[in-house]
Amino acid sequence: MRFFPVTKPYVLLLPASGLILIVGYRIFWLFREKISSPEYQEFTFRTKEWNMVIPDMSSYNQPRILVGRTDVVSVTPWLAPIVWEGTFDPVLTDNIYKPMNLTIATTVFAVGKYVSFLKDFLETAEKHFMINFRVRYYVFTDRPNEVPSVNLSGGRHLTVISIPGSNRWQEISAQRMKIIHNTIETQIHKEADYIFCLDVDSKFHFRWGAESLGRLVSVIHPGYYDTTRNNFPYERRPASKAFMSMDQGDYYYGGAVIGGLVEDVYKLTKECHKEFEEDAKNSIEAAWQEESHLNRYLYYNKPSKVLSPEYLWQDFKARTREVKVIRFSGVIKNYAAIRPNE
Repeated sequence: MRFFPVTKPYVLLLPASGLILIVGYRIFWLFREKISSPEYQEFTFRTKEWNMVIPDMSSYNQPRILVGRTDVVSVTPWLAPIVWEGTFDPVLTDNIYKPMNLTIATTVFAVGKYVSFLKDFLETAEKHFMINFRVRYYVFTDRPNEVPSVNLSGGRHLTVISIPGSNRWQEISAQRMKIIHNTIETQIHKEADYIFCLDVDSKFHFRWGAESLGRLVSVIHPGYYDTTRNNFPYERRPASKAFMSMDQGDYYYGGAVIGGLVEDVYKLTKECHKEFEEDAKNSIEAAWQEESHLNRYLYYNKPSKVLSPEYLWQDFKARTREVKVIRFSGVIKNYAAIRPNE
């Protein structure tokens, strides 16, 4: 309950959502915190927002408005930052976020032969990902006995969650949103403030820190950051819930990185799974499964922070001049050897 004091008497209408108490000249309106919408859940999330406060005596380079990157765009049309090397101060961002005592959840799916990528993923994460922050890894796998033993730094934990395997990699991809949504509901909302959902067949190469935190975070796909929307591999069939017309779209977002506050990623995964199920009822599978539904969701629900392709490169691509560092990349692999139905 919350109480809102009023110091003068009023003529009030009783709202359907709560109760009004009149005590002399002091009036209190008591209302339930339950949200009257289908999105409401019978649990609360840990964190909403923080002020950007730095510790006393902090020192960092002076920011300049006439000096900086000129070879890339670093803000979206809706004024969300696009994070590139040279557009943020890592010392400053760490000084702001570390005192908040945050916990970052990190989910990966190591199903079937993909479990072979898990060791490199975890070992490189321990070198580069959210260093000196509390991190909780959630590994979803059908081979729990094959999860490698990796030395984790203090304040970092790993939870293995068993899930069924599948004979179709598309089905594994399709179930990802549902499984993340359910795990947030049953567990993660109690244990973390932010969450990143990452692909296991990837490695970290360079700092990935607090500069990536935001309410809803997406990454620009490295294969489509330098082309126009008519070349994006959106789902183009109007019958699909993931449909995007030729005049729609901001960027093409990669499904290998989804992040943000736990509450916002919960909403995203819930909606994308619902739309996927609607397509399935009509015997439709979107062009790129969950990634297609993700791109439609992010078109209508704009991310508050966009990560540049530095945060999702591809090892088979040569680094381009605007990509100063590669922080995270998908490794080269033989799909026929690791996917059950390739």
